[in-house]
Amino acid sequence: MRIAAACGVTLAADIEGPADAPVVVLLHGGGQTRHSWSGAMAALVARGYRVINYDARGHGDSDWSSAGAYHLDDRAADLAAVVRNLSVPFALVGASLGGATAIQAVARGLKPAVVVLVDIVPEPEPQGVGRIVGFMRGHPDGFATLDEAVEAVAAYNPDRPRPSDPSGLMRNLRQRPDGRLGWHWDPRIVAADPQVHHEEVRRSAEALAATEIPVMLVRGLRSDVVSPAGVAAFKTLMPRLEVADVAGAGHMVAGDRNDAFNAAVLDFLDRRMPVPRG
Repeated sequence: MRIAAACGVTLAADIEGPADAPVVVLLHGGGQTRHSWSGAMAALVARGYRVINYDARGHGDSDWSSAGAYHLDDRAADLAAVVRNLSVPFALVGASLGGATAIQAVARGLKPAVVVLVDIVPEPEPQGVGRIVGFMRGHPDGFATLDEAVEAVAAYNPDRPRPSDPSGLMRNLRQRPDGRLGWHWDPRIVAADPQVHHEEVRRSAEALAATEIPVMLVRGLRSDVVSPAGVAAFKTLMPRLEVADVAGAGHMVAGDRNDAFNAAVLDFLDRRMPVPRG
């Protein structure tokens, strides 16, 4: 489906599940697409939730902003447009950039029933953040072949097994006018200093902490973005924060350990925003 969002941008979304069920909105991380949630979406729909899973602006099949508008406020406005017609409780499940979007949206007045933040805290580790930004800024000339792109992904995440069929990576690539393959995201997304982004998240997290919205952090124990110190600082800001640790997972928690991730999220939702049972 296509959803009209802010400033003329339209968003590509997959929507499944009973029309009258509580809604879970899935917000992927920077450099990802809605397809990164395929396993989680299937598990949520099977549990009885309605799921809205969309590509963020500048990513996947959603529009790129002609004005290069990729501030968190722009993304929060998009999220508000996604949920504007809902008459049922809804949860926000956001990974990394998607989590930052959820935090910003709550700070701007959005009122979800619950929030799940996936490997994002107000005080992330600069080295881990730098590695992500470096990957997204890398290979500005694109790739001559799919195999070159596969090698770039393997170098970024060497601990993840290579897919037996690399053709699935084409969902993250686009053929450019010169015939080379480029990543699906707008390069302007990572043009700004990431420190500006994280300072905004810190301020907005204070607003989230001032609400009574139940919040859970799901973190990968092998993440180089979220450290024990970052979790402790977040718990100090928000004592009610629930934390689910996923062993064997890095920053890409749902991709690294999908079953464990799904179990943690479903347990939280069952307690905080259950599907009504007739």
